[in-house]
Amino acid sequence: MSGMAPDHNNSSQEEYIPHSLQKEDPFASKLSREADIIAGFYLTIIGILSTLGNGYVIYMSSKRKKKLRPAEIMTVNLAVCDLGISVVGKPFSIISFFSHRWMFGWIGCRWYGWAGFFFGCGSLITMTAVSLDRYLKICHLSYGTWLKRHHAFICLAIIWAYATFWATVPFAGVGNYAPEPFGTSCTLDWWLAQASVAGQVFVLSILFFCLLFPTAVIVFSYVKIILKVKSSTKEVAHYDTRIQNSHILEMKLTKVAMLICTGFLIAWIPYAVVSVWSAFGRPDSVPIKFSVIPTLLAKSAAMYNPIIYQVIDCKFACCRPGGLKAKSSLKKSR
Repeated sequence: MSGMAPDHNNSSQEEYIPHSLQKEDPFASKLSREADIIAGFYLTIIGILSTLGNGYVIYMSSKRKKKLRPAEIMTVNLAVCDLGISVVGKPFSIISFFSHRWMFGWIGCRWYGWAGFFFGCGSLITMTAVSLDRYLKICHLSYGTWLKRHHAFICLAIIWAYATFWATVPFAGVGNYAPEPFGTSCTLDWWLAQASVAGQVFVLSILFFCLLFPTAVIVFSYVKIILKVKSSTKEVAHYDTRIQNSHILEMKLTKVAMLICTGFLIAWIPYAVVSVWSAFGRPDSVPIKFSVIPTLLAKSAAMYNPIIYQVIDCKFACCRPGGLKAKSSLKKSR
């Protein structure tokens, strides 16, 4: 009986060994070469569009940087995060998909995982701050008028510190970054939750502070805004033109923020669900070919925002009296 005990312990341990530490090459692609090539082309297109779009947003905002409202400053920060994901992260995964394996070893894997989580967390916390700004502007005017540009810059410092802290925590020995199951990308090592209680605490902490809590704040803010707008639309109609125009501008910024948050959550929630299932479900219960789809969807999130800016901006201009002429006259007045 004593001779059989070690075998039993080994089999029990093997059941919870993270995929990245198994005997097979963790950086070899588990997809077909054709699938890798398709994914590589997809990420290349996403990366180019995201870089051009967010670069354009940052450039145009820099031309009127002294006139940016607090919510617009946050929007620029969001574009910086999206640009960072595109420039710093996507080239690694594009090269690896075309090479049919991860090409940058463990150091590159941890760097890529850190950068992706850092900019992704920064994006979500920025959207959380924007939603709170919109909530105060629309629902609590006394607090909303108190928020000025320097408060926005203080908020930016907090956002970057928050993202840096949570992205760096895995390097402190309580977590790690590891290859994705399909081998050609890296992420947080969600599979640590199957290895120990400490791993479960780490994964649950990341989920709460970097996904669930910010998402709850965003949902709360916009639900309150929708209820407030429904009750106050008729009141605004009786105000003078200046107040009406100010209200229209605030609502434009709110629509942009709501669409950005919706697009981000639609892109990332499937990936979060698959990650949680991989962390707490039965080992290897998520098929490898299925796990790559939410990953690619999440990587496309950085492309949506510049499109949303332009669509809302054009709609806002066309809905004003005089249509596009009003937009040109608005630029001249600026």
